[in-house]
Amino acid sequence: MNPVLPGDLSRAFTGLRLRTTPDEIAAFVSDESSLVGDPPLVVVSPRTVPEVQQAMRVATEHRLPVVPRGAGTGLSGGACAVSGSVLLDLSRMTTITELDPQARLAVVEAGVVNADVSTAAAQYGLMYAPDPSSWESSTIGGNIATNAGGLRCARYGATRASVLGLDVVLSDGRLLSTGGRTVKRSAGYDLTQLFIGSEGTLGVVVGATLRLLPLPPPQLTALATFPDVKSAALAAAALVATTSPTLVELMDELVVSALDQARGTGFGPSVGSVLVLQVDDAPAAQASISTAMAVGNAIDVAVTSDQGEAAELLNIRRATFAALQRLGPLLLEDVCVPVTHLAAMVSAVAEIGAAHGVRTCTVAHAADGNLHPVIVRDGHTRAEEAAADAIFRQAQALGGTVSGEHGIGRLKRHWLETELGEVALDIQRNIKQTLDPLGLLNPGAVIRASAASLPPGHRE
Repeated sequence: MNPVLPGDLSRAFTGLRLRTTPDEIAAFVSDESSLVGDPPLVVVSPRTVPEVQQAMRVATEHRLPVVPRGAGTGLSGGACAVSGSVLLDLSRMTTITELDPQARLAVVEAGVVNADVSTAAAQYGLMYAPDPSSWESSTIGGNIATNAGGLRCARYGATRASVLGLDVVLSDGRLLSTGGRTVKRSAGYDLTQLFIGSEGTLGVVVGATLRLLPLPPPQLTALATFPDVKSAALAAAALVATTSPTLVELMDELVVSALDQARGTGFGPSVGSVLVLQVDDAPAAQASISTAMAVGNAIDVAVTSDQGEAAELLNIRRATFAALQRLGPLLLEDVCVPVTHLAAMVSAVAEIGAAHGVRTCTVAHAADGNLHPVIVRDGHTRAEEAAADAIFRQAQALGGTVSGEHGIGRLKRHWLETELGEVALDIQRNIKQTLDPLGLLNPGAVIRASAASLPPGHRE
């Protein structure tokens, strides 16, 4: 148990907003994953970069673990508090410092919500491309921490493709600025990319310079239904092979049924899978859609160029997890395979569920092979964990990864180790040791630390 008491911290953190009572800190123990952490010693909610620096200096002086956190929408346990920690709540850092439409960039604080950047950029005919499902609540800092993706990743890439530079507070309180305002930069090691996806284990992202893009040209949006999920996956792969879709979203039979019950979508029992997709409204686009959907023997294909109708179709996709939550607690996973193996992977998820006696389903960003296998938790913990393990191993066997966009957090460290291998793990541990020599930054997340580098009293 750490000997520092909340009263001591109150004096050390003079001028900062603190939460110390059980009721105040309860909301910070877990994130949107299935993991529940431990109560932190204190929640610190800085408003400025100097306040973050002050918090990090105090934490280092007292050897306190620090867990950075944005909106808490993460799905890998990376923002869950740990015992005796300082939970660094960055949600009050909400200023869009600059939006330059000519340079097509925005400078924002870490707590700015993703959707707010898009809204501000849209006034100038621009957009911020990454759009995770939690885009209306997740913060830019959290998106950067996990290299979050979204529906439009197939065309525009995940978060790292839209970040030009970062401001990062290091473990000793120093402020590091990386990158800059240019699209191209070949000056030294790319520290910007190093911190993206590091989940608060190397430093605390407090600000970012973001690349903005022109709003896309008119789009055709389609909804296609299929007899089964493998057919839909084959159609998605065929579309990607012949055109460059903005998005292709796949939902399997259990998801379709859940949507029917929750939203009255009316797909019915004959529909075994649904694709929602968007492509540029070019002369050959409708023919490309028809050809690709025929590969999967689509039951029906409805195409629209109406923006309002398109928004409704995308809202169906965005409502999937809320619909599935009506079935029970969920274990929501995140794997990615080459798109040529998409059909094999969606079939494997169903087969693995049946083999272990658990209910599984799949939602996927099909255009880039990023699947979200879902296990509906019915209390059969060992079977559910075994099924998740088999899903991860199958993704790796197909040349894929155990995380396409959610990050590793505390839930996937074991599978990360099997994926990277000893050489890569050794290099990553050395990087962690260099930037966080006391092991204070988000201990237990991403990389399993050696016992010697852990904060006093902390165990992984």
